[in-house]
Amino acid sequence: MRHARVLAVSAVAVSLLAAVAVAQTSITPLPDNAPVKTASLEVDFSKTTWGDPKAGQTKAAACAACHSADGNSTVEMYPSIAGQSERYVAQQIALIANGQRSSGAAAAMVPFVQDLTPQDMRDIGAFFSTQKASAGLADDGVVAEGPYKGLKFYEIGQQLYRGGDAQRGIPACMACHGPTGAGNPGPAYPHIGGQHASYVARRLQEYQAGVTQETDKAHFQIMASIAKSLTEQEIQALGSYLQGLHNRADDVAGVPARAP
Repeated sequence: MRHARVLAVSAVAVSLLAAVAVAQTSITPLPDNAPVKTASLEVDFSKTTWGDPKAGQTKAAACAACHSADGNSTVEMYPSIAGQSERYVAQQIALIANGQRSSGAAAAMVPFVQDLTPQDMRDIGAFFSTQKASAGLADDGVVAEGPYKGLKFYEIGQQLYRGGDAQRGIPACMACHGPTGAGNPGPAYPHIGGQHASYVARRLQEYQAGVTQETDKAHFQIMASIAKSLTEQEIQALGSYLQGLHNRADDVAGVPARAP
């Protein structure tokens, strides 16, 4: 089985614009200069300030055991969080601390995050937001049968990520997560480019199941409505595509990127 790095493109399709409209009617982005404040969280961010990356580096020492010192996890069950937005990291730490996120390895984080202050969470988020995210390889083996016969495996995910599927009401993923998978820090849509394929697949399966402990379900419901129409093959292919998604500028010097 061969593998490929996947280059991001900046072209914007009609489906992307439609998806943005749907997302914007569902969630009102916070101003970039506003404190993190999400009504569902028992953790109160309203009196915090912008996170301090230097302070966050010290506070994130315990995170290195699972996520690596720079946030580029080398163990697939632990997500890579390098390059993730400050806001998203802080919100997810809060959700784990108060028990609203407990799937996968999240429960193991509780002892490490339950005593953090809201400002600690923002500082840690700020540190990881300054780290450069890496990317892995996408599976470019040829699909032998089924509706996607003849495509490279990651191309299934590429089609959905860039263009969605209008017939099934699936918007282009890049409408919210961006052409390079860098996310959107305003409404806290996460950075997903370069994420471990197996982690992406597991999260999509959780959205597909439609069960969450989060009290503010707005973001979860957006993803659940999209994931419910995906086949298992499409879920795995999206994971593979995202694992290899990166900017051309992110390629290691001297190692040519293999464009799709």
